[in-house]
Amino acid sequence: MKTSKNRRDFLKISGAGALGLMALGPLACSPGGAVDRKSFGVGLQLYTIRDAMAADVKGSLQKLSDMGYKNLELADYSNGKFYGYAPTEFKKMVNDMGMEIISSHTSVEAEGITTESAQKMADDHAELGVKYCVQPWVEEQDRHVEFYKRMVGEWNEVGRIMKGVGIQFGYHNHNFEFDNLDGIVPYYDIFMPEMDPDLITMEIDFYWVTKAGQDPVEMFNRYPGRFQLFHLKDMLTQQAPYFDIVKDDITSVGAGVIDFKRILAAADVAGMKYHFVEDDNQGNGKPFEALETSISNLTTDILKNA
Repeated sequence: MKTSKNRRDFLKISGAGALGLMALGPLACSPGGAVDRKSFGVGLQLYTIRDAMAADVKGSLQKLSDMGYKNLELADYSNGKFYGYAPTEFKKMVNDMGMEIISSHTSVEAEGITTESAQKMADDHAELGVKYCVQPWVEEQDRHVEFYKRMVGEWNEVGRIMKGVGIQFGYHNHNFEFDNLDGIVPYYDIFMPEMDPDLITMEIDFYWVTKAGQDPVEMFNRYPGRFQLFHLKDMLTQQAPYFDIVKDDITSVGAGVIDFKRILAAADVAGMKYHFVEDDNQGNGKPFEALETSISNLTTDILKNA
């Protein structure tokens, strides 16, 4: 997921943060025989429609609800507000549309943290009622071993503060964490051993781990129970592993080459509780059309006999 200025500004702590409990069962239908998409609890990371949300928050959310999306992961927190709304106001708007807010992406920046600023982030998210708050990104200039070691320690402290208000902190990967840095692979040599699994869960992005040459199911077997959140993101082509943020290959879930049925079959091993559709490319200019394809493929095929 490539960052943007707005995304980096969710929360800058200076000097100092999809399918939910997926019903893996037979296809649900409404009394009229049509698929009841909301019964599948399909989630969406709102970074997918960031431009639409900037232009029309209420209208964009209503489109998602009408399409059948049930759970949301947010991507805009700043100055105590979510998409410009106070926590309780935004929560009510979403709930009134028949959706739930499960998670929020909120950056703890490289400058460091204070207890006060981390507590503010935790309290605002607790007021919103989220279950998860996730660190979504590391700036390119900070992707080196010493920074990773220091920041993981600070993320553990953020996780401790989050846990105090009933929220699970998490980390969302890209592909750069799997790059070999002079014999050290940060994800396996720093992140997994040094992140306290009680304080930080992993939100695994299947597009990025696959682009890095990793097998999600092998990761689950190696670290069972540590992946409570899934990002469902498909890719058009199978390529040699790479570690730059190149997103032109992203496509709707089920329209590419990733075997989501195989991955979801290992959800119990992973410890999955929720997962979310995401498209960093915003559907190549047609985000809602792409999201319709994703939810259709999920509710009529991928999840049908899961």
